[in-house]
Amino acid sequence: MSEIVVENLSKTFLSKDGTVEALKNVSLQIESGDIYGIIGMSGAGKSTLVRCMNFLEAPSEGRVLVNGKSLGDYSEKELRKQRESIGMIFQHFNLLMQKSVLENVCFPLYIQGKKKNAAHARALELLEIVGLSEKQNAYPAQLSGGQKQRVAIARALACDPKILLCDEATSALDPQTTVSILELLKDINRRFHITIVVITHQMSVVREICNRVAILKDGVVADEGLVSDIFTNPKSAVARELILGDSGNDLRTKSSNTPEEIQSGEKIRIVFSENSAFEPVIANLVLTFGEPVNILRADTKNVGGVAKGEMILEFLKGSTQTAEMKQYLLDHGLAVGEVTDYVE
Repeated sequence: MSEIVVENLSKTFLSKDGTVEALKNVSLQIESGDIYGIIGMSGAGKSTLVRCMNFLEAPSEGRVLVNGKSLGDYSEKELRKQRESIGMIFQHFNLLMQKSVLENVCFPLYIQGKKKNAAHARALELLEIVGLSEKQNAYPAQLSGGQKQRVAIARALACDPKILLCDEATSALDPQTTVSILELLKDINRRFHITIVVITHQMSVVREICNRVAILKDGVVADEGLVSDIFTNPKSAVARELILGDSGNDLRTKSSNTPEEIQSGEKIRIVFSENSAFEPVIANLVLTFGEPVNILRADTKNVGGVAKGEMILEFLKGSTQTAEMKQYLLDHGLAVGEVTDYVE
């Protein structure tokens, strides 16, 4: 059974300018113990969707089921109890600035009715897990952004949640700190089998940590599936835009002296599999067809712990062999996709 099921979910808001459709007939299934990404541009509906997953926002239509039970069927008291099993961390940490690190982690335990000694003992365990034991008496103002987010993660784990919702949890952090927080989340997922839902606008975050991903655009699911499949063969325009805009370890190779006749031909994106990476496919392509090929971009990306090579290629303007050349690439184990509006 899927741990989280979103069925035909819609959410509308009334504003002074009229009705805003934030989500439109969204359906998803998230398996127990998975790390699931929800990505999209600003305004796509990501944060609204995650807030519907714990009923901080009640959907206008549709259902959210957690372990087979619809959240809409709970009373207010039952819903508050259910939320204890759904932890949440935010972009801006939401820590209590006048409380110490230890007391911030204890706060949800006090709400549960835990005694001070028991709460302190649990909080110290969690601070050790997130690597902040030595900061227990510090205050949020004395911490770096990454340390604040670690406190927020410890606080979210205090009530032993089965699900952890992360709403843009790394967006306020520098790249190096982002990597360390993602490693911490992966470790928590492995150690405690907690289902993690990651809301982000950064494809690099999805590539690093998620197994599956849903791509939202204007409140609609534009693409959904395994991260490796979406990266290799994005079906929607927004998926292609997010992937092409994902700079990652960018190794761009275009020369400013490239002849004009191959600067305006058809462009494609290719992805190398583990097997095709050992063969000089592009060199053999040029030799086989006797036409130059422009390499606009070449990247190596980490997708779920596996290195994936990708290139943006441009064929000769007016070439009559592009269909055969694309088939040649497919026959040699490469994934081939269209590219439109490529901008350097």
